[in-house]
Amino acid sequence: MSEAFRSSDEFDEQAHQCYNEGRYDDALAVLKDGVAVYPNAVELHIGMGYAYLAREEYAWSRRSFETALTLDSDHEDALAGLGEVLLKIGDRAGGIRAFDRILQLGFHDDHDLMLQVGRALFRDGMAAAAHRFFELAAQAHPDSADASAAQGYSAHRLGRDADAIYWLRRALSIEPTHVESRIYLANMLYERGESDAALHHFERTRTDDHYDELGIWRVIELKRTLYRLPEDDPEITPWLERLEELAGDPDPVDMLLAEVEAQQPDGTVRDPNQLELFGTLLTEPATMQRRPGQVEVHQVATLAGEQLRGTWDEIVLLMKAQDPRWSEASLADFMAGHARQGQAETGVIIPVTSAEAFMRGSAAAGIVRIVH
Repeated sequence: MSEAFRSSDEFDEQAHQCYNEGRYDDALAVLKDGVAVYPNAVELHIGMGYAYLAREEYAWSRRSFETALTLDSDHEDALAGLGEVLLKIGDRAGGIRAFDRILQLGFHDDHDLMLQVGRALFRDGMAAAAHRFFELAAQAHPDSADASAAQGYSAHRLGRDADAIYWLRRALSIEPTHVESRIYLANMLYERGESDAALHHFERTRTDDHYDELGIWRVIELKRTLYRLPEDDPEITPWLERLEELAGDPDPVDMLLAEVEAQQPDGTVRDPNQLELFGTLLTEPATMQRRPGQVEVHQVATLAGEQLRGTWDEIVLLMKAQDPRWSEASLADFMAGHARQGQAETGVIIPVTSAEAFMRGSAAAGIVRIVH
């Protein structure tokens, strides 16, 4: 078909296919042909912006997004792309302005767009800003495992361990095969010294789910230590083979970049035993004291996404009533059963001496999240 008889949508669709296959040069070539025929097609300029961005040609990418915005100043995809480019070149204020404009235009309920913006901010080290967009993505799509997992990653980077565990477990309750969440949770539990709980999750993954050598070494270490396996045990062999697959021959450029990235702003070297995706842990502020004689009403979110309100005792009763497995059991048995499960999966010992102790322990184990 002659180029002159192809619609702008057809150019855009062909370019998208090339882009999704990782053929960015081909995608850019198609888009340039399309722009030559349809110079005012906003989608084609946006596509060029993303193709240039994938090729790390940030000046050209910025120009393409800005051209798209001259044609449609409120196009959400162009604003998202421009914001991401501005972050790449160090203009954080400009990037935030572009992202805030998307919210002003009312796109806060666009699940995919909120995740895209949140991930761009997270990659740039802006965990708090990223968490804001991940929350919007989860609100727009409560059953999204990706949105829940993203909140877990950003909460952990912000030092909010209990929230991080909750969101990662929520992602797994939505989609048990969400391996990124399970591997992240396993590594997080390892960092906390919860060896049994870490191995519990590691063993629910396959060797080819792993792309980080440090995580694989942790699996091997836990198996050898907890199961007392010899170095040549067949259970360890597949993990050692996966290490060899990932190692390959060292690239001099990659080694140089690794040395640069290992250095912190003050010139010291990061702990090599800590995953890069884990941030410095911060201390949670102390909770406010209850006024004497005041009945305090709380709100918690369950892994199923339900919001429960009431006193601690009322919330525990509501949790029990909503779980058919415990309908005939006593309240003490219900709390003891959940405490055992929570400890098995997170290593956190959940006290059952009172409803408040049980709920706070459950929050620490990621079984619930205390909203208020």
